[in-house]
Amino acid sequence: MRSVYVIIPCRFHHLTRGIVPGGNVNDSVAIDAKRILLRYGAPIAVLDDVSEVHRVEFAREITKTTLADREPRIKELLREHGYLEED
Repeated sequence: MRSVYVIIPCRFHHLTRGIVPGGNVNDSVAIDAKRILLRYGAPIAVLDDVSEVHRVEFAREITKTTLADREPRIKELLREHGYLEED
């Protein structure tokens, strides 16, 4: 089985030489993150309430997950962060 990798750019600050946590999210990154989450089963009504920073964080986590586990993992992440109630 082939692995699929998705690269999501992040903000890099030249003074700290690292990723700036909680920084502003580039619109194109946020849009790509939303598409990834929708593709793997995040409910659109719930996703509208998820912050852009969490969307990007979740999308990065999902891209590291095997294809078969992506849908259950996104729902697990949404539950862990209080965006989705238990079934």
